[in-house]
Amino acid sequence: MSGTGRTEDGRGRLGNALSGLAVAVGCVLFLGGFAWGAVEYKPYTVPTDSMTPSIKAGDRVLAQRIDGSQVRRGDVVVFTDAVWGNLPMVKRVVAIGGDKIACCDEQDRLTLNGKPIEEPYLQDGEPASTTPFTSEVPEGHLFLLGDERRTSVDSRGHITDAAKGTVPVGKVDARVDAVAWPLGGMIDRPGTFAALPGGVSTPGPVALVVGSVVAGVVLIFGGAAYGPVAQRVRRRKVSTGGR
Repeated sequence: MSGTGRTEDGRGRLGNALSGLAVAVGCVLFLGGFAWGAVEYKPYTVPTDSMTPSIKAGDRVLAQRIDGSQVRRGDVVVFTDAVWGNLPMVKRVVAIGGDKIACCDEQDRLTLNGKPIEEPYLQDGEPASTTPFTSEVPEGHLFLLGDERRTSVDSRGHITDAAKGTVPVGKVDARVDAVAWPLGGMIDRPGTFAALPGGVSTPGPVALVVGSVVAGVVLIFGGAAYGPVAQRVRRRKVSTGGR
């Protein structure tokens, strides 16, 4: 065998070894990403348009499993409360324990502890509420509104309840990080709450989870494709006399 033939055989063995390694690493990333996602996140389908335009009816969202104490103003959360029908509901937290929330000021905005707040997640021109309300949020509770204020059934409809329309933090099951289907991207943390005590929450590892799964798919298919591609190249070289 010529030196060229031995070199090509060596390259072929190295290529096969690297392609096998790529497939193995890809499987680890792919399966590990799915396992990580299953531990951190739970998928929900949003049945109504009460969170439009942030989340539309029928959207599939990824919600990170969290403790209610981790919730911050501006978060979109999934909660279940018997007073609200004992079904999973998706709403945005606009006030937490100790806050006084009211609506509306002269510019149709919410006021939080006497100061107006901007809500960039609302539809352009939509008022903060179609009905006036005031609530002092008890400690350990949350005041929740839908982003679609004209149709959302939320804390405003429970103002006369003993909890003044609020939900105990212990009723929160998860916090929505992203719209998974149709692809809608991450749910922003509104800057309007960032300067307030407690600030805003930090997104969970959804980007890393998705990145791990995608990288795994690329490596698996890339590694698996090496063999057939290499064989085709070798056949072409043989048919052309090595030229």
